[in-house]
Amino acid sequence: MSDSERHRIDTWLKHVCLVKHRTDATEACRGGHVKLNGQRVKPAAPVREGDVVELYAGERFRKFVVKGIPDRQQAKETARTMYIDETPVIEKIDDAVFRERGAGRPTKRERRDADKFKRSY
Repeated sequence: MSDSERHRIDTWLKHVCLVKHRTDATEACRGGHVKLNGQRVKPAAPVREGDVVELYAGERFRKFVVKGIPDRQQAKETARTMYIDETPVIEKIDDAVFRERGAGRPTKRERRDADKFKRSY
C-alpha cells in the first residue's frame, strides 16, 4: 500500500469532524476507545471505505461506516457525507430522583442509591 492510499484512523476522525483535535483522536485510540472492524486500533491504523468505526466518547457509544476518505479537513456539511451513522438510538430515561418536599437533604444511603441508579444507565 502506498502512502497516497494510506489514511490513518486518527486523521480520518479529525477530517470528518467526529473529534475536535487530532490529538483527541490519537488519545482515544491509545486509550482503547476506538475500534475498527471490531478490533481496538492504534492511531496509525489504515482506514478504507466500508470499514466500521466504533467510538466511545465519554459515556456515549457511536458507530459509523466509512463511506469516503477525505484528503484534508472538510466542512461539516461535507464531512457528514463521508460516513453513515449507525449509532443505536438510546431512549431518554428520566433519571431524576424526586424527593418529598420538605424532606431535607438526602442521606448518605439515598445518595449512594441515586448514584447506582445513574450508573446503571
